[in-house]
Amino acid sequence: MSATTAAVPFWRAAGMTYVGYSRLCASMVRSCLKEPYKSEAAEVEKVHYSRSKWSDGKQAKPTICEDDK
Repeated sequence: MSATTAAVPFWRAAGMTYVGYSRLCASMVRSCLKEPYKSEAAEVEKVHYSRSKWSDGKQAKPTICEDDK
């Protein structure tokens, strides 16, 4: 069974994933906002996550990381 290009979403045809496409769209919307909404939306864009290393089957203390992308 083969898919035609008409049945493929344009973001897939462009070689993107849906998450990448939605991230790009959200970034474009945030860049069009006026202040003070632009600075509020920039705060939402930040990502916080924890990372921990494993050695000998034991987890080390997690560290909190922050990424702007």
